[in-house]
Amino acid sequence: MKLLLRSDVHGLGKRGDLVEVPGGYARNFLLPTGQALPATPGISAQATAMRRGRDLRNARDREAAESVASVLVAATITVSARAGSEGRLFGSVTASDLAEAVQAQTGAAVDRRKIMLDEPIKALGSHAVPLKLHGDVEIQLNVEVVAS
Repeated sequence: MKLLLRSDVHGLGKRGDLVEVPGGYARNFLLPTGQALPATPGISAQATAMRRGRDLRNARDREAAESVASVLVAATITVSARAGSEGRLFGSVTASDLAEAVQAQTGAAVDRRKIMLDEPIKALGSHAVPLKLHGDVEIQLNVEVVAS
């Protein structure tokens, strides 16, 4: 069955794409949840408009991410935390803590889900934390954890 996607569907396509899917998947999931429309002969204009809007939004988001990245690439974010005598923290510095520190120190709003910490920071010192602001914009955030 041929469908026009109304929203991004993981593993299938993005908004405005015309896709071919099995009939059961279309009838039982995509159409009832409103994620797709049946592809009729006159729907190609609507698909083009959806793709154009998606491309404009993607370009705008990329520009915003690049402007935030230019601010953050030069900055060193300082986070103070309670630590023991050997430099181990009594807690940890999480992505939420880093997002708040970035907002307070640079004024740039960064979503905590864009901070790619494999595990929380548990030691004093300098750390390079990967930040994925957009699909194409990734930077290393310099974080200095100091004892309070």
